[in-house]
Amino acid sequence: MTRTNTTPEAYGVLLLRVSLGVMFIAHSVVLKWMTFTLAGTAQYFESLGLPAFLAYATFWAEFIGGVLLVLGVQSRWVSLALVPVLAGATWVHLGNGWVFSAPGGGWEYPLYLIVLSVAQALLGDGAHALSPSRSLPFGRPAPSLGRAAA
Repeated sequence: MTRTNTTPEAYGVLLLRVSLGVMFIAHSVVLKWMTFTLAGTAQYFESLGLPAFLAYATFWAEFIGGVLLVLGVQSRWVSLALVPVLAGATWVHLGNGWVFSAPGGGWEYPLYLIVLSVAQALLGDGAHALSPSRSLPFGRPAPSLGRAAA
């Protein structure tokens, strides 16, 4: 079922969802696969004291998660599932300082992506979601993104 909510708010959430998904796809394919290669990424993970298999798990989580976000498949839960990947990236870059252009990259970009992912989870799927998410378990159903009654 595709959500066809056409309010401006729903399209704003769609824009967030698709841009976040494209970022995850690009980060996995362009950075980890094409630039560093998966084997190189695994070596980097090992140099940090992490098991090499986590590099492959991270690649697939980012790629599959990005595709699911673009398509609007359970976007709330997918964006929350990707937060640990981003928390790991924040941890890796923590000692490098604030600016992501610093040697080794800074921590602000992955932290910003955590904020965006949590916002996506709170806002929901937006317009044209293939498989809309269930509401978050905060005791009451999430409000729709339609116009408020006058």
